[in-house]
Amino acid sequence: MATVTHPEALRRINRLERIWEERSGVLGWLTTTDHKRIGILYLFTSLLFFAAGGTEALLVRTQLITPNGSTLGPAAFNTTMTMHGVTMIFLFVIPISTGAFGNYLLPLMIGARDMAFPRLNAFSYWVFLGSGLFMYVGVVTGHGPNAGWFDYVPLASRTYNPGSAIDFYALGLIFNSISSTAAAINFIVTIFKLRAPGMSLNRMPLFCYAFLAVSFALVFALPALSIDCVFLELDRRLGFNFFNVGHGGNVLLWQHLFWIFGHPEVYIIILPAFGIATSIIPTFTRRRMVAFPMVALAEILVAFIGFGVWAHHMFAVGLSTITTVYFAAASMIVVIPSAIQLFAWLTTLVTGRPSFKTPLLWIIGFIVFFIIGGLSGIMFAAIPFDQQLTDTYFVVAHFHFIIFGAAVFPLLGGLYYWFPKVTGRMYHEGLGQASFWITFLGSALTFFPMHIVGLLGMPRRVYTYPANVGWHPYNLSETIGSYILAAGLVLLVVNLVWSYFRGVAAGPDPFGGATLEWSIPSPPPDYNFAVIPTISSAYPMWDPEDREHDVHKLNRGEMVLEQGHETPASTVLDGYFDEVLDMPSNSPWPVITALMITGVFAMILTGHLVAMSVFLALVAASLVGWHSVEPQEA
Repeated sequence: MATVTHPEALRRINRLERIWEERSGVLGWLTTTDHKRIGILYLFTSLLFFAAGGTEALLVRTQLITPNGSTLGPAAFNTTMTMHGVTMIFLFVIPISTGAFGNYLLPLMIGARDMAFPRLNAFSYWVFLGSGLFMYVGVVTGHGPNAGWFDYVPLASRTYNPGSAIDFYALGLIFNSISSTAAAINFIVTIFKLRAPGMSLNRMPLFCYAFLAVSFALVFALPALSIDCVFLELDRRLGFNFFNVGHGGNVLLWQHLFWIFGHPEVYIIILPAFGIATSIIPTFTRRRMVAFPMVALAEILVAFIGFGVWAHHMFAVGLSTITTVYFAAASMIVVIPSAIQLFAWLTTLVTGRPSFKTPLLWIIGFIVFFIIGGLSGIMFAAIPFDQQLTDTYFVVAHFHFIIFGAAVFPLLGGLYYWFPKVTGRMYHEGLGQASFWITFLGSALTFFPMHIVGLLGMPRRVYTYPANVGWHPYNLSETIGSYILAAGLVLLVVNLVWSYFRGVAAGPDPFGGATLEWSIPSPPPDYNFAVIPTISSAYPMWDPEDREHDVHKLNRGEMVLEQGHETPASTVLDGYFDEVLDMPSNSPWPVITALMITGVFAMILTGHLVAMSVFLALVAASLVGWHSVEPQEA
């Protein structure tokens, strides 16, 4: 938005600052409901878990650097390997993509002043933190989950795993799913109802389409995982027999329910990366995304089709031929929407004027790894190929090219891209490019040899291997690559920390970005927008007449909403103005409620049912307090 000088406009802005000002200090962070602060909390918490998961990965790779390694014993290896997977998926990638990027950016991109349910948003974060700490308490006390991140039965049954390690896993994931489900519902309502008037669905940024698809996928996928974990706890604690073949149960029930969640989860992880890519590519090619409607549709289709391919993880368990053929065909169909997006990214790059700054480099790396991981993935749609390579390192290679190369690289690019917006400072371009190339080299050296050693027959999840099988050179290069990769990530952190204190001032729009977050100061004010922005396309910052119109609206006091803690709501499809909503401000109830729920799960784990009942009563009491003061009364 152009510089504001009109005295009446400045008066309105000052009033907005007073109304929306966040409480300072620790208490302010504990009680905040501001989506930006919650996004920052998600960011730093998930990065801490990323550091833990990365350390676990380095321990695993160090153990496997030579045959008959002794860095970790078999029990420690099982826990380390399991927690690496659990941490990276449930405590890092999903929280940082939806919790950090989604929370911070989505309201800014749609011209809203907050999420639809700010207190629920804060509650989601505190539950996420509680669930992560819950599972790591198990690790610290020597009872960390140890049956692999997909926790197959009967290995996870009480008979073969009698301690509390699996209980930390099952209860921790049920706990964690509360956070993800609440966050997903919040995103769906925010996207449908809080878009700035004028932002019809066809004018919504592709980033928001990706998060809409992810949110629906989370809502429909997580119940399967939660039910699976509930069944497992009932088996382990109360003697039910959902997975006990000897009493009419079925061990494959666990796998079906897990992968009904597990395969959509791959797209839950990667779709935010698609959204970030579709934000960065137009900015650095100075071109609108090619085939915009097709890309939006493809993002939705990827999430939808992802629910129909879960059994391709189970081709080796003895399913009927007709079943495996169906899922093989479905696995091939999911390539179509992915290929549409790939075509759009590449065509936009080729037909635009690309400037290979650091954020775009990470997106180029993402595209390279996505192609490699996609090609190895489609191989698993060939049933005999899948049956030969199930549970080998070839699967690990494919999975990491997709999850780390294709999902995490855009997140790292996004860190650089939106760093100036969040901090008001520019990052160091030279260090940024160096961190990319080191991480890219390390990733390739770590994960590509896994294809070869997998073809040679090395199974996954083994803590050591003999010297005479020819796997040593590949494991050596993978371990060296993992340390190079870690060095690249450390350089990224050094760059961003240094830039936070020493970087030059960024200004509101250092890259000429296309979406609304670049129309406001860096870092954004507490109220986000001084005036609810005018929208006439999906690239509002490239419509200068609309930004000039915003200044006139501010001068006239139109859509400023400086009479209260308010944001406008709009109609679902066409984005017509609907009503003005009163939004809640700081509240202690989300963190208190999350703390009481943590107590409930801790008591279930330890078997103190009376204490659990007390905590349940406290949860109910905190919910009464939560709703005792509604926003319009605050």
